[in-house]
Amino acid sequence: MSTFSAVDVIGAKRNGDELSDEAISWVLGAYQRGEVAEEQMSALLMAIYFQGLGERELGTWTDQMIASGERLDLRGLSRPTVDKHSTGGVGDKISLILAPLVAACGAAVPQLSGRGLGHTGGTLDKLESIPGWRAALSNDEIRAQLESVGAVICAAGQGLAPVDRRLYALRDVTSTVESIPLISSSIMSKKIAEGTQALVLDVKVGRGAFIKTIERAQELATTMVGLGTNHGVATVAQLTAMNQPLGEAVGNALEVIESVQVLQGGGPRDVRELTLALATTMLELVDIEQDPATKLDDGSAYEVYRAMIEAQGGDADVVLAASKLHEVIEADDEGVVTRVDALRVGVCAWRLGAGRARKEDAVSAGAGVMCRVREGDHVAKGQPLFEIYADDESHLRQGRETIRDAFTLNGEPSNVMPLLLETITS
Repeated sequence: MSTFSAVDVIGAKRNGDELSDEAISWVLGAYQRGEVAEEQMSALLMAIYFQGLGERELGTWTDQMIASGERLDLRGLSRPTVDKHSTGGVGDKISLILAPLVAACGAAVPQLSGRGLGHTGGTLDKLESIPGWRAALSNDEIRAQLESVGAVICAAGQGLAPVDRRLYALRDVTSTVESIPLISSSIMSKKIAEGTQALVLDVKVGRGAFIKTIERAQELATTMVGLGTNHGVATVAQLTAMNQPLGEAVGNALEVIESVQVLQGGGPRDVRELTLALATTMLELVDIEQDPATKLDDGSAYEVYRAMIEAQGGDADVVLAASKLHEVIEADDEGVVTRVDALRVGVCAWRLGAGRARKEDAVSAGAGVMCRVREGDHVAKGQPLFEIYADDESHLRQGRETIRDAFTLNGEPSNVMPLLLETITS
């Protein structure tokens, strides 16, 4: 019979006490077995939200989440393995470019990705706009594709850190998502279980990110780097700006189209800049001396992208298109664009049909926003600011109403943050 009870563990953390390793192991195991009720785990998550977890507690909590399921064994591959994780932003299509680019440079990139919820898009939703492409791969398929192609972007298997899946859903409905210990353990348990040798974390900060301030982003990044390092994964975090959208395209097919443009040597400057910065760090972590810009410009990365899509059943030659209903939002006056709000643009894309409010909701492949201006741009009266796309009039109307709040003309100039803010290595 256990010496622990859920009530005692909740009470200890509520009072600010440190939980023993044994208590953490018991409560997570009992929750997974159904012996701790949802309302009790909800209470514990809220206690952690307010009281936090110490370094030892967080390490044990993460260990137990990893131990709740299987680990993907990537040993024996002919290439070193390195991955990237983003904390989520608006227009963040970097994984679609980065995975094949780093693979073209000689690494293996196992990108286990997720779906969008709310105003941030999901990598899997974007790729599923490609006919035939499939997200669900077995562990054997992942290993085979990493060996033959060098890159895979797919859904995390049900067996990786399964207790995290339940905790994440519970955090979402109990307003405990923003707890740094809970964010860190959720992200890092899956990445460590994934089996990669090295990891680069893209920690977004700003209006369109979950983390709004530099100080909180630094805390999150430092915590995750510590967890990765302590578990034998070479880990670096890059803080990047998310006040305005990344690139021009915000949507599913729209972002795939823009990603292909970058892979073919073009595309928005900021998307290319961030991709190359993250690629350089990833290659350094696995001791590959290669300038990723050369592989982007000579077509090598694009060929790996095509092979990656086709290996997962997708048609790399299909011409993707935006939704048929289309509207241009023009400047009412001449002036300077002083704000392009990533959060409002993301919400607009969501209301146009590109995102979901619940995990089971369907998304539109062709809906979304094209952002035609950046903060600091001078525009003429009648100049296009945004283009919005939707499958029906109802969604188009919702998007139109939202996008009007996403920009400011001739207001007080906002502080335009540089794209690359800070690198955290320990």
